[in-house]
Amino acid sequence: MSFQPLGNRVLVERSEDAQTTASGIIIPDNAKEKPSQGSVIAVGGEVKEIKAKDIVVFGKYSGNELKLDGVEYVVLDADDIFGIINS
Repeated sequence: MSFQPLGNRVLVERSEDAQTTASGIIIPDNAKEKPSQGSVIAVGGEVKEIKAKDIVVFGKYSGNELKLDGVEYVVLDADDIFGIINS
């Protein structure tokens, strides 16, 4: 299944957080905060500054969650993205 965002929207796959703390304590899934960065999977036709495979930072409570083929994504307005991480 594929998903093509429309207009000014961006499809992002969240980055995975560490499963343990620095001291070795395992963090259960229900206690973890969702990461506020991820990899861009697809962009709508109106988006000019962001492209697929960019690593972006976005607001903690931004966007709408979407599950496709067992993978969780976030659909964001391009305006909810703060910036691109350059490596």
